Amino acid sequence: MDAQTRYARSGDVNIAYQVVGDGPFDVVWVPPSVTHVELIWEIPGLAAYLQRIASFARLILFDKRGTGMSDRVSGAPSLETRMDDVRAVMDAAGSERAALIGVSEGGPMAILFAATYPERTAALVVRSAFPRSMWAHDYPWGRSDDEYARAVNRA
Repeated sequence: MDAQTRYARSGDVNIAYQVVGDGPFDVVWVPPSVTHVELIWEIPGLAAYLQRIASFARLILFDKRGTGMSDRVSGAPSLETRMDDVRAVMDAAGSERAALIGVSEGGPMAILFAATYPERTAALVVRSAFPRSMWAHDYPWGRSDDEYARAVNRA
């Protein structure tokens, strides 16, 4: 895919994004934890998936702050800050309203965006996302503190 990388300004950070396709409506792909808008096209299955979306819509994809072609940041930005990057990218791409596809860690960002900007959200798709990762009384599927510590020590 020959897509041009552009940059949207979100606060003091430049967010890398691409626009592919020219369909009648916009789709924003809110990425998982780590992406690279230029290298993503080299992953055959993912490239085919994104190309299919771009065949009927104007696809907007971006690298979250601190990842890929976007500016590096120190610390972990809040969900609200990362969600505002979606707005900044949509503004820079000239998108007033879009369907959002939130993948994995991008799911909560897409959900928060839809709740904060319902007038800019045409549809919401959440894929492979989860409400939390740690165990709680109301979330027995999460990792215990010990399981989490073991995973961190293995990394």
